[in-house]
Amino acid sequence: MNPATGWPFWLRLALAALLGAVGAYGLAPFGYWGATLIALVLIAPLFLASETRARAAWIGWFFATGYFAHALNWIIEPFQVDADRHAWMAPFALVFMAGGLALFWAPAFWISRRPAFSAVRQGVLLAVALSITEFARGYVLTGFPWAGVSQVWVNTPVAQLLSLIGPYGLAALTFAATLPLGAALSAPKGSRAVVFPLALSVGFAVLALGYASIRPAVVETENAVRLVQPNAPQHQKWDPDYAPLFFARQIEFTAAEPRPDLIVWPETSVPAWLATAQPYLSAIAHAADGTPVFLGIQRGDGPRIYNSMIYLDENGRQAGLYDKHHLAPFGEYVPFGDLMARFGIFGLAATAGNGFSAGPGAALMDAGKLGKALPLICYEAVFTQDVLAAPDRADFLLQITNDAWFGTRSGPYQHLAQAQMRAIEQGLPMMRSANTGVSAMIDPLGRVTHSLALGQAGYVDATLPQPLKPTIYARMGDFPVFLMLSALFLLLVRNVRKD
Repeated sequence: MNPATGWPFWLRLALAALLGAVGAYGLAPFGYWGATLIALVLIAPLFLASETRARAAWIGWFFATGYFAHALNWIIEPFQVDADRHAWMAPFALVFMAGGLALFWAPAFWISRRPAFSAVRQGVLLAVALSITEFARGYVLTGFPWAGVSQVWVNTPVAQLLSLIGPYGLAALTFAATLPLGAALSAPKGSRAVVFPLALSVGFAVLALGYASIRPAVVETENAVRLVQPNAPQHQKWDPDYAPLFFARQIEFTAAEPRPDLIVWPETSVPAWLATAQPYLSAIAHAADGTPVFLGIQRGDGPRIYNSMIYLDENGRQAGLYDKHHLAPFGEYVPFGDLMARFGIFGLAATAGNGFSAGPGAALMDAGKLGKALPLICYEAVFTQDVLAAPDRADFLLQITNDAWFGTRSGPYQHLAQAQMRAIEQGLPMMRSANTGVSAMIDPLGRVTHSLALGQAGYVDATLPQPLKPTIYARMGDFPVFLMLSALFLLLVRNVRKD
């Protein structure tokens, strides 16, 4: 029997929020994936104790709000950079972000609560419905897949399934291995009801471990890459008294011996706009002494401004340009920005009005003998669809980012974890240069081979791994998983209506 049935509704809501907060301990920097599994198992009895669909939806909303509030507590950090201007927004940002994202999960709980259905079938339906809502969270309104359930598996063998079914498929398997099991534990039929959910859980474990054991070995190239990390705190980054110091620091790291085959500077690492940056670019080329450099810089084009990456070739000439196309809402731009500016509301990284403009889309950049790079600027590495949108297969992924915005708590580590996921999904190495860290070389299996700690100024020279063959997920994308989940959902709903 379900012990939660007789509990007061307010207590069930409080426990749901608490379980959600505990579940977020599976994410970086903690990595306690067992906490996430336990939270998912235990939320099922609270869900099944709901007398109505509306109450089930509230259980789901409180569970998700607790989860996202803990997972995304770093969101208050950007508002402290310019506290006089933005600090008042911080509590509203966390509350509305967590509560808003919870609105994706609540309908899954609402539609899955079917008293006429067996407890286990309701658990299966909830697993499928939540999986579909995670797709929606990643794609709707530009998407925000941060803190996805599949992220708890980074740095475990289970993460290798990303190369097969992607992040949403792995989330679906995680839900399927936990929610029906939790539902079965509260079913009146006792141990017999546990057989099918237990088989799902064991099958998931066997599949994950078995698949990880047959993944190919990674081979290193002979190419060395230098990842530069100036460690410029955001409140000092553009300060005229400090900006020259941070630039000089990067010049020093660039000129260090022995010479690598490629140097990567982080996002917006040059304290000038591209049109007036030639003295800085000349200094970089001189320090690099024939080594190509990728670097982040801002540029203007008439009334539009862009967050960009350029490539300086062996001769110090600009030989490539990429403009970030997936911008962070309320960070790099504000919807209806000119109107909002009248009320003093700007994007955190914007300078006026609508803020940055979006580039034309995903593109490859030629990196000479190292091959083709797929550039990703900061937030773009969060989105698997931005990597899948590449016009051709790259030889490596290249992320430059300024994670000083995320502070020193969980944000930078969660961002790194998502970069590791993109590497596994594609079977490609990723080089990652972050202003304040964590800069890292990530191999095609998602393992960090070289890194610089958060908050440390310096550089690291890392050997670039060879890419693997295109993964099944790289070839197929998200559509097959979405199609299967949609078909299963319709089948379950149809069966429910028959009952």
